Amino acid sequence: MSNKFPENFLWGGATAANQLEGGYNLGGKGLSTADLIPFIPKEERNGDNAVQLTSEQFENALNDSSNAVYPKRWGVDFYNHYEEDIALFAEMGFKTYRMSISWARIFPNGDDLQPNEEGLAFYDRVFDELEKYNIEPVVTLSHYEMPVSIVSRFNGWIDRQVIDMFTTYAETVFKRYRDKVKYWLTFNEINAIALAPYNGGGLITDRFENIDQAIYQALHHQFVASAVAVKLCREINPDAQIGCMLARLETYPETCNPADVLKTLKQEQMNFFYTDVQVRGYYPNFIKKYFAENNIVIDMKADDEAVLLANKVDFISFSYYMSFVESAGPKGDRAPGNLFSGLKNPYLESSEWGWQIDAVGLRITLNKLYDRYQIPLFIVENGLGAIDKINEDGSIDDDYRINYLREHLVEIREAINDGVDVMGYTSWGPIDIISVSTSEVSKRYGFIYVDVDNYGNGSFERSKKKSFDWYKKVIKSNGDSL
Repeated sequence: MSNKFPENFLWGGATAANQLEGGYNLGGKGLSTADLIPFIPKEERNGDNAVQLTSEQFENALNDSSNAVYPKRWGVDFYNHYEEDIALFAEMGFKTYRMSISWARIFPNGDDLQPNEEGLAFYDRVFDELEKYNIEPVVTLSHYEMPVSIVSRFNGWIDRQVIDMFTTYAETVFKRYRDKVKYWLTFNEINAIALAPYNGGGLITDRFENIDQAIYQALHHQFVASAVAVKLCREINPDAQIGCMLARLETYPETCNPADVLKTLKQEQMNFFYTDVQVRGYYPNFIKKYFAENNIVIDMKADDEAVLLANKVDFISFSYYMSFVESAGPKGDRAPGNLFSGLKNPYLESSEWGWQIDAVGLRITLNKLYDRYQIPLFIVENGLGAIDKINEDGSIDDDYRINYLREHLVEIREAINDGVDVMGYTSWGPIDIISVSTSEVSKRYGFIYVDVDNYGNGSFERSKKKSFDWYKKVIKSNGDSL
């Protein structure tokens, strides 16, 4: 095997509508769950992540009866800058662009009798702009948002009726963009619902007596909805490919103590559970044991298992930012991550936000996933959030970001040389966006800087960072020049 990236490797970047788009009250869009998540300054946060709402916070946000700031409502205003942004992606040489469609922009209430034509037309324009530059869209149907009306009226994904609403939405966009989109993903980081029920499933925890029961019931509805979407996608466009999406949590035992190794195995099984269902088509035995031990009973319809088995995904996409450590012993210092956390690893450095940087872990993850499933893999999120400083001449020297990405790309290349089938790589995110976990823009990921602060102040002008030209060379050389 040659130590190179495949000739058809899909290079690009990834974003989400709720963190990028803005225009929350334009073009007939309804409010989404993400539009109600406030920015909380770090000194006021209870932990790093701020994506859970109580019933009171939800109602206050819905009625605008608080003085909170909601950055995801304006994002970085891609809604009005998409032509400029896509031109910059094209200048970097993107082969692909992973994005999401806002369900609330197509069906403002989730169950409207007719879709919102203005919303559909907006994405037509986006896809046409991408096609102009030969950039292949990879489109996520549900990326941490749903119409708020579904939460108000149905308590989110806990209600089985939401499957039919999602099915109508999926069928609508599959038909509308049949000739424009070849790659689809169903639910972004579907496992995040377990730790962020509101963000991942529209579940407000204080509405439920047993939140774990609610989480796994809502998740089952998402599994069924995902399988139905796979079926519809294949019927509407047999040439399309549709995948699942996992927040991958590579986990190491703290020691070689068998108790630590067993605890780590159990943690990894819980991470693989989500892909097991979507790739293999059934609930694995270990999760059935977990349900029995925790008094969780999944209410299934008679044909649910047949639907899951008959409609397995074509490929696995996943996010990878950091790795974790587990121990069966007393809990030590924990390191934060993207909604998840683990014990600190003394062999790794950390980002400004405490996320542990582990490029080799990505190679390990790629090998594990491919060994387990033997279907193509797609790294659709990987990147470094940092505070970028602007020099007097307006330039931004983000060598820390270049180093992070370079190290991870080297390990992807090694995994490909190991024999892993890797479809592509989309960095998170190619342009500064609003953080999912903290709703701040100061935690910047992009190759492109956006002049806006955590409170929405700024010109929203775009400018290139040093990493812009670096990534351009990476893509042009198909990964030879790292």
